Amino acid sequence: MNLRRDVFQAIADPTRRAILILVSTQSMTAGVIASNFDTARPTVSKHLQILTECELLKQEQQGREIYYHLNPDKMKDIADFIEPFRKLWDDRFNKLEQVMKNYKPTK
Repeated sequence: MNLRRDVFQAIADPTRRAILILVSTQSMTAGVIASNFDTARPTVSKHLQILTECELLKQEQQGREIYYHLNPDKMKDIADFIEPFRKLWDDRFNKLEQVMKNYKPTK
């Protein structure tokens, strides 16, 4: 039975978010990724496994090395989900800003 990882649980972890930021500009091997963290390599490997299972990272074999890179399509899915909430909060903050501009404190 293949359990599908939840993408939002995956990005809830600060180490996994840091990994996503790290590989957002270039592909890296697990060893290079692990060298950026003060944690055991197997721990980083588990994070990579989770990010790969939920398709936030893709793996590419180059010779004997496996390179990890960001999956922009999956990141777009996350952004698309969050966008209506962003608009909702932007509208609320804009209304609050208008209220505050018109507010005259009484003495």
